[in-house]
Amino acid sequence: MPIYSYECKDCGEKFDMLVGVGTGGEELKCKKCNSKRVQKVPTTFSFTINGGSSGSCPTGTCNLD
Repeated sequence: MPIYSYECKDCGEKFDMLVGVGTGGEELKCKKCNSKRVQKVPTTFSFTINGGSSGSCPTGTCNLD
């Protein structure tokens, strides 16, 4: 299950949410102020390649070759 990051448009709170595949209908709300005005925000990820090399991919579309 992927983890998505969100930001509340009312209070600015940032939070992560684990989202199951095939889930639908769960209403997103800010964990701080309960506002429904939340927006998914871009995130980065890091990786390790066999042999110990590592890096990051801020856009999520990086070539891992």
